Amino acid sequence: MSRDILFKTEDHVFSYRVGGILVENGKILLQRDIFSNHAVVGGHVSFMELAKDTLVREFQEELHVQIGVDDLLAVNENFFLWGDKPCHQLHFYYAVHLEDDAFFREGVVSGYDELDNMRVDLDYVWVPLEDLDKISVYPREIRKLLEKHEGVLHFVSSELE
Repeated sequence: MSRDILFKTEDHVFSYRVGGILVENGKILLQRDIFSNHAVVGGHVSFMELAKDTLVREFQEELHVQIGVDDLLAVNENFFLWGDKPCHQLHFYYAVHLEDDAFFREGVVSGYDELDNMRVDLDYVWVPLEDLDKISVYPREIRKLLEKHEGVLHFVSSELE
């Protein structure tokens, strides 16, 4: 069994995650939790696992779909509360594409993920790009990820300030 790169100390949490930016026909695929918070599909990288391999694994586990991983788009240094502890997270975002023509392109697919050995129910939805400003979405800087830019974007997010 693999082990996520997720460290918890008495005072802090460190997390290494990867997310896949999947855009088709003016819509982005996001996961939505029970509180209507949206996020990029992805997960924690396991020890000795390449970030690209993590994305392939996460999309397969969560959505039962094959993807191809394209360019690294951005690196995010993210600071937020994980429960009652400050978390320092490194998050890599890659462009991805579907390799499965039968995958859903409309509506909602229900699924789940696991975090801290607990099941987290999620819905997977295609959100029109023009609606991103109308929903709660993480990272909040998602528009930056979707813009054309030279090289790899680096940005810092903090909910601790």
